[in-house]
Amino acid sequence: MTDQRADDGPQTFDELVAELRARHDTLSQAHRKLSERVMSDPEAVAFMTVSELAAAVGVNEATVVRFANALGLKGYPGLTRLCRERLQEQAQLLRRFDTLERLPADGGGLLNRTLGFDQANIARTFARIDDATWESAVGHLTEAPRVHVMGLRKCHAPAYLLAYLLGMVREEVALVTATAGALTDDLRRVRAGDCFVALSIHRYMADTVRGAAWARSVGAHVVALTDNPGSPLAATADECFFVDAAGPSVLRSMTAFTSLVQALTAGVAKSHGREARASLLQEEQLLSDFHVYTRDFAE
Repeated sequence: MTDQRADDGPQTFDELVAELRARHDTLSQAHRKLSERVMSDPEAVAFMTVSELAAAVGVNEATVVRFANALGLKGYPGLTRLCRERLQEQAQLLRRFDTLERLPADGGGLLNRTLGFDQANIARTFARIDDATWESAVGHLTEAPRVHVMGLRKCHAPAYLLAYLLGMVREEVALVTATAGALTDDLRRVRAGDCFVALSIHRYMADTVRGAAWARSVGAHVVALTDNPGSPLAATADECFFVDAAGPSVLRSMTAFTSLVQALTAGVAKSHGREARASLLQEEQLLSDFHVYTRDFAE
């Protein structure tokens, strides 16, 4: 295969990832290392030279070039072009730094940009969801004997919200926190037929990735909420939702995660029907009996 076979290979980063996943079992060890690096860190690969990527992965420069050519790309520039286009589409870290520097000092620009990014994040996230993926995920979240939800660091907030909301409309929901070295204790409770939901974005938490892989190995159904097809969670999940997390600053946005979590819970509540209503009524009664909320002064 020559260096000039342009346009024979993937035309987008998502197509590139799909091709790499399809070829995974037939790749040499060196090409597999390159494949994993490209899928997990397109931000860095986009601006690496051939020698820099070769050194980072531990192969020689000729291997990098052969890897790109074997995919039908026009040499290494064809590979970096797809990675750079990915950055432009997703507004990743380098672009967010540049955006932050251009914001007006009065702060009004930041508010407007934040709103714009979050609206776009939600729209792009939901536009990617196909009916079959949605129905399967909601079905397993509804019918599984037990649901385990895991998200660490920044993804802890949407993970906690999902576990909390699911716990209001169905029984047997557990939040995997991995605190105080208790990860293995939490994973020991995962059984075949359970549903395991894993949330993580770049840079992906190793414990979350390992937890999802363990759950899959014991027969649990894995649902992943992550940021791109190159995420290590995508290789493990039965269903994968790609959530946009771009923001106007160096901080990533969790708005689309929150919207998706609420939508998934609403789907489960609808599927449960009367059972969900009974759970909510019982919850309200307990809240009232224990005087959890402050009474309205008008009462």
